[in-house]
Amino acid sequence: MLKAMRKHAKYFYILFFVVILTFIFWGVGTVDKTGDSAIVAEVGDYKITAEDYWRTYDNMYRFYREIYKDKFDEEMEKRLNLKDNVLESMISERLLLIAAKEAGISLSDEELRESIVREPAFMRNGKFDKDIYLSRLRLNRLTPELYENVKRRELLLDKMHRLIELSADSLESQLPQVTENAQMADLMGQAMLRDIREKATKSFINGLKAEIKIKIYKDLIS
Repeated sequence: MLKAMRKHAKYFYILFFVVILTFIFWGVGTVDKTGDSAIVAEVGDYKITAEDYWRTYDNMYRFYREIYKDKFDEEMEKRLNLKDNVLESMISERLLLIAAKEAGISLSDEELRESIVREPAFMRNGKFDKDIYLSRLRLNRLTPELYENVKRRELLLDKMHRLIELSADSLESQLPQVTENAQMADLMGQAMLRDIREKATKSFINGLKAEIKIKIYKDLIS
């Protein structure tokens, strides 16, 4: 179990992107513990509100609860350092958005449209259905504009991650051959490549932290 915990904590920022739309479709809740005007962190010109933070925290809490069921108690939450990891993932997201903007990386309307029409939640008989799309959004108190803004951000972040990982993938040919067993070599090669990608992303984000002003008001989440 501890091994699994470490694995999930290690890839926390990836998990955030995996579940970001899940809570949109299955109910975000209302967990504003400090008021709309409270700011948990400032990342450049971006502000992370207490409302956004607690909403994301509750989403991740439910995610881990689903994984570990009744084993996910207060002690495990502390070991996972959930509160700090949620904030860290949100800060990393803002840093990548700033980097994308400065590098001129954007998402076209066509890319956004293609992603939405391929979303299984909006399909009927294997094809995109606009009525289902609008109905699903209404059920979750979302306008198409709000959903599309969230989706655009998610896709842009995914594009940034892929660009960073591409630079790491260039090192794949330099990975050592650790075994003559082809299947085992492939599995170990994939594990090492994942580790290289993770380190590349972490290094990139740490570089952004050194360049972009970040202010954290941790007393609001303690």
